Amino acid sequence: MTSELKVDNISEKTSGNGIALSNSLRLKTYTTSEMNALSGMSAGDIIYNSTEGTIFVYNGERWAAMSNSTYATVVQYLVIAGGGGGGNAHGGGGGAGGYRNSYSTETSGAGSSTETPLLVAADSTVTVTVGAGGPSHTTGNDSIFSTITSDGGGRGGSYSTTNPETGGSGGGGGGANTGYTSGALGTASQGNDGGNGSTNGTAGAGGGGGGASAAGSNAPSNTNGGAGGDGLASAITGSSVIRAGGGGGGSWNATGGAGGAGGGGAGASGSNQNGADGTVNTGSGGGGHSDYYGTGNQKGGSGLVVLRYPSSKTILVGAGLTGASSTVGSDTIYIFTAGTGDVSWS
Repeated sequence: MTSELKVDNISEKTSGNGIALSNSLRLKTYTTSEMNALSGMSAGDIIYNSTEGTIFVYNGERWAAMSNSTYATVVQYLVIAGGGGGGNAHGGGGGAGGYRNSYSTETSGAGSSTETPLLVAADSTVTVTVGAGGPSHTTGNDSIFSTITSDGGGRGGSYSTTNPETGGSGGGGGGANTGYTSGALGTASQGNDGGNGSTNGTAGAGGGGGGASAAGSNAPSNTNGGAGGDGLASAITGSSVIRAGGGGGGSWNATGGAGGAGGGGAGASGSNQNGADGTVNTGSGGGGHSDYYGTGNQKGGSGLVVLRYPSSKTILVGAGLTGASSTVGSDTIYIFTAGTGDVSWS
């Protein structure tokens, strides 16, 4: 390769501020693919790599970058936390995990606006954590992508005295024959509130857990459990999928509430029955247990972290994370389904 260093005298040109550019050094520009296809180089040859946004020098054996890449990777994300477990004994449904979304014009939880995609600086490392679902009567775990944290779904309440918890979406309140608990609050811009439990002379029922797009329903006075709030749909993976539904409330002597659309577990019906688990990797809440004869076993669904970025970039995934990638158009979609670890792009 010869004559790769070019110096232009462009004193007549000006910048956007009207300041003259004088004696600017202009190097020959190549993409990474074009650079690697060059031949006939000598030690000391210099080019500008437009793929990496930095200067490369040939050292006699290979092209070496003079700095890290000056470009950041634009990453769109869907971050859903683990769902809350359903409550025990006339239990309320678990709330869905917090739902945060920056893809296209889609909304985040509770009808909030689309978030801004993250710019991940070249050669920097960020953390990804997929939150586990909460066991019975336990709040779910947070999911994380860099500075984005989605809160775990709130646990469902239990018989009379044990309150549900707040979370990405709030857990449904428990029911009783002499009293009930109110549904817990969801987190702003992540999810909705849980529904109230009911009181009945024989036995009450649990309220539905909140979902990403709707609040959980109150348990009606006829002792049926309240339905879980519905989840939200996203097409970040290339097809539209509903996730983060709330769990249905349990009922001792009537019908348990339906799980919210998007994977919410149904509430139990009849004596000593467990509610259904929330669906894995949807961040949905578990359904409430039916009565006080047992502790129940109705887990919230584990969360999910989906990252979408230009296929011109290569992701580096550290140990501890489970996931897989696919391609849609000019983008790569990486879906993380479990674990915690570091990621970076080059």
